[in-house]
Amino acid sequence: MTSRVHRLDPQTRSASHDDAYAALLQRARDLQPKLRERVGTTEEMRRLPPETEQDLHEAGLFRILQPKRVGGAELDYVALIDFADVVAQADASVAWNLVNLASHHWMLGMFDRRAQDAIWIKEPDALIASSFVFPAGRAKKVPGGYQLSGRWPFSSGVDSSTWNMLAGIVSSEDEADGVEYRVFLLPQADYTIIDTWKSSGLKGTGSNDVEVTDVFVPEHMTLAVRDVAGGPSPGSVDNPGALFALPVFALFAFVLSGVALGNAQACLDDYVGIARHRASTYNRAKLSDLQTTQIKVAEASAKIDAARLVMRRTCIDAMEDARRGYIPDMAEKTRYRRDGAYSVGLCTEAVSLLFAASGARGLYTTGALQRQFRDAHAVNAHIAFSFDAAGTNYGRVALDLPSENLTL
Repeated sequence: MTSRVHRLDPQTRSASHDDAYAALLQRARDLQPKLRERVGTTEEMRRLPPETEQDLHEAGLFRILQPKRVGGAELDYVALIDFADVVAQADASVAWNLVNLASHHWMLGMFDRRAQDAIWIKEPDALIASSFVFPAGRAKKVPGGYQLSGRWPFSSGVDSSTWNMLAGIVSSEDEADGVEYRVFLLPQADYTIIDTWKSSGLKGTGSNDVEVTDVFVPEHMTLAVRDVAGGPSPGSVDNPGALFALPVFALFAFVLSGVALGNAQACLDDYVGIARHRASTYNRAKLSDLQTTQIKVAEASAKIDAARLVMRRTCIDAMEDARRGYIPDMAEKTRYRRDGAYSVGLCTEAVSLLFAASGARGLYTTGALQRQFRDAHAVNAHIAFSFDAAGTNYGRVALDLPSENLTL
């Protein structure tokens, strides 16, 4: 097995793209003070506060991956890492909703043009929630589309959204046809929101359940997983950019991994800022003079820097591959999933290390550390970041066994 050398061809991106990227990223940084002020409100509301949602809309941040033809920025895929990193340094819950909802504009660009028009012509800045828990939905093929039923957990940002992408398994009466994994795009009127999100971490994401009972979904409002496994998608006729030829579920972990990164960076920055000036409660020794403090800073920062390199490298390489028409094989797709889970694990370890090093100070609810610890472990609980699952599948493929992840 060989590891691929990281490549970044400066000619693959235009100066205008880079300028737009920098300008939008600066808008995200400019929001940090407001988002920090609203942290308590966001957790109490258990969803995005209306004023935060409005700020993100006005800054154009929900549309960072939306096709240019409908007014989006169509930035490179690595934007999901960078923008989540910046926003999560202020509030991980807001960052989680931002990149989660922004990624659905990217995915909508892979649907049939009729599905895109159904949303973007009327409301180009519409918010689209999701739940990609495939076994939660059951669908049956009928003339013109599908009949869908199910109850899905973890539909983040659903209260702010007017549409939802819900995953399901299509079964056939003929066993020889097998089953098909498909994503269904539904308007708000076709599903019921169930208030279940009472969590210890990522409290402000509003990741409630949604329920659908025997709803008809037209064929063009659905997307087969096999059609977004890399290469041209149904939407590529209208959106020919490389962004819309990426393998969606192979790169799935990187939609949200930047949240763990920014949260860990904020935790490190806060710890260093306090340790520079604080003295021990018991012997008045300056914490910055203690070797143990210095080692903790070095170890945590190394984990965070390594995670950032892995996340960004993967996304940049994937975009370059898509530009040259290369479709990753199963070994590479499982590597994406492995690296996504591993890099988030590094961020979780960094936060846990700093939390333990902070002693009793970290227990106060008035401080940010306890929230950063809770949020770190909430992010890490997502199935995409289970290294047991991702590592096992990577190992299987490396040993010439078939992949067990049916979405790849």
